[in-house]
Amino acid sequence: MRGSEAIDSEMVDYYAARAGEYDDWYLRRGRYSHGPENDEAWRADLNAAAVWLSSRAFHGRIVELAAGTGWWSLLLARQGELTLLDAAPEPLEIARQRMAAADLSADFLVRDAWAEPDRRVDGFFTGFWISHIDRARLAEFFELAARWLAPGGTLAFIDSRRDPESGAADHRPPEDDVQTRRLDDGSCFRVRKVFYEPAELAAALERAGFVDIEVQTTDRFFVLGFARRS
Repeated sequence: MRGSEAIDSEMVDYYAARAGEYDDWYLRRGRYSHGPENDEAWRADLNAAAVWLSSRAFHGRIVELAAGTGWWSLLLARQGELTLLDAAPEPLEIARQRMAAADLSADFLVRDAWAEPDRRVDGFFTGFWISHIDRARLAEFFELAARWLAPGGTLAFIDSRRDPESGAADHRPPEDDVQTRRLDDGSCFRVRKVFYEPAELAAALERAGFVDIEVQTTDRFFVLGFARRS
């Protein structure tokens, strides 16, 4: 197995093992707390991202790729007919429980992020997946996203900006776009983590044929992207 493929496989194992503690990151619990000031800034940015996503023009059939534990799925399910896809079943099961608790419906499928689309949809969303894509494959991924979408369909994503208070307190920054991460049980995994600049993302979207491209940031932690398939 080549180095890039090995890391891709290890990332799936990591998110399967991390499923039960993943939301600690969103909620700033345990190793993800960085003190009152930083945690408040995180919550403000998280709320800004949620408001932004709720304002996107989603409708009809929506696919959420690398849906994880379904943090954003509650917003998407209120805008259309949602299908959640993830390569690991463990976080999808948590997403299923989250949706049921909110009395919302969706379909859940275990599926590789790079698998060819099996349908055309009106909306495509992914949260914190793009930063796991090898730099050499970014435009390729947006071309894949375009193949998911019907003409005029909308794409949106939320992802990470580089900030030392974003991840766990005991995680070191990535080196050559690869980061070693530890879970609460002490196990360690390598993941690819690429902090793309907004201009890089906008250029890759344009090369993939998207129009009406908007890429912006919150104050500290997130990059927000939106585009339309021509």
